[in-house]
Amino acid sequence: MEVFENIFAINHRFSLFFLGLLLLLASALSLANAKTHYHDFVIQATPVKRLCKTQNSITVNGMFPGPTLEVNNGDTLVVNVVNKAQYNVTIHWHGVRQMRTGWADGPEFVTQCPVRPGGSYTYKFTIQGQEGTLWWHAHSSWLRATVYGALIIHPREGSSYPFSKQPKRETAILLGEWWNANPIDVVREAARTGGAPNVSDAYTVNGQPGDLYSCSSQDTVIVPIDSGETNLLRVVNSALNQPLFFTVANHKFTVVGADASYVKPFTTSVLMLGPGQTTDVLISGDQTPSRYYMAARAYQSAQNAPFDNTTTTAILEYKSSACAAKNCSSNKPVMPPLPAYNDTATVTTFTTSFKSADKTLVPTDIDESLFFTVGLGLNPCPSNFNKSSQCQGPNGTRFTASMNNVSFVLPSNFSLLQAHHQRIQGVFTTDFPANPPRKFDYTGKCEPVPLPACCWD
Repeated sequence: MEVFENIFAINHRFSLFFLGLLLLLASALSLANAKTHYHDFVIQATPVKRLCKTQNSITVNGMFPGPTLEVNNGDTLVVNVVNKAQYNVTIHWHGVRQMRTGWADGPEFVTQCPVRPGGSYTYKFTIQGQEGTLWWHAHSSWLRATVYGALIIHPREGSSYPFSKQPKRETAILLGEWWNANPIDVVREAARTGGAPNVSDAYTVNGQPGDLYSCSSQDTVIVPIDSGETNLLRVVNSALNQPLFFTVANHKFTVVGADASYVKPFTTSVLMLGPGQTTDVLISGDQTPSRYYMAARAYQSAQNAPFDNTTTTAILEYKSSACAAKNCSSNKPVMPPLPAYNDTATVTTFTTSFKSADKTLVPTDIDESLFFTVGLGLNPCPSNFNKSSQCQGPNGTRFTASMNNVSFVLPSNFSLLQAHHQRIQGVFTTDFPANPPRKFDYTGKCEPVPLPACCWD
């Protein structure tokens, strides 16, 4: 009997050893297939014409939007940023899990000091365990209005998408906002007056406003599809401030991913994306070959708050359509119905449809319970301010952003990460409240309360 037990123990140890060896080999093969991608980003002022007006906009490599970066899960990105613009700049890799590479995350004065005009900085990080669509953008003031682009993460080399149908083609759809002004001037004016910043003059699809705006129809984005095809649309809300609805006339979407994670597929006719969010959808060429508008406009539930109520469009065009892309002025695309601006019911239906693609185990023992409220409040006009010019918020107040009723001032000499790592005193405090000191219905209609304890939208 002892002999059999010894044999079993030896076999068990051998099996564990063999399994470990297989895992090690699989990991080594995965690393062997991983690649390093090198890119140069030159931040510069570039003449850009939109809405009949040309203005110098800050761009990357003279492109608006900036270049699309494509990698595979497990690859490394090395991006050298050279700042030839007049403003400080950083680049944030939105949604990338910076595992042990926090210095590469990008928020100005949070994880790094900005790249000064004439300076440069190299970002290096590895993308692990993420597949789908993310994006990159400037993280200094409002430069993000024009400095952004898609970051596409394909499956590991040799792997395929976990979809029942593999897409024939893929298209990145970047929704944005456009101002007929310098965005930096817009936010500086708001900070000076204490009022809300001016709303955008247009929304865009891949940098173009589309047919419904002046001087724009000749550059409306065309997205090709053919009958019987299943294509992948990678939709990104690159807008600075505004949640957006997105739909395509006569077509439905199968949602398969969000923010570089696969989800349990579900069908919908409309998407709603908050700023910074991404959604991957499959779309089938199952309609009569023709031209169909892709359209996006605001979701705005806050009462009496000004917003840009215009609509941006692109065109989904069947390759077999009788209408050629360059000679279609007489064949107007089909326009889709869009939800009402304040259609919260549609938003709720959409957002509650998201479910994990696989069972996900989460910790059940909670060590710390944190509750953060992020919002926009109102402060009384300081006694040393000119009320007419510096307190242009509601009833002579100033808008003030906060978390848990605590405002924030960016440091100017050190980043927060540097101060934490090097234990530099006087840059930040450690007494941030784990819960908001004042409680109210954070998601519902606020009851009037005395200033400065105001409600948030």
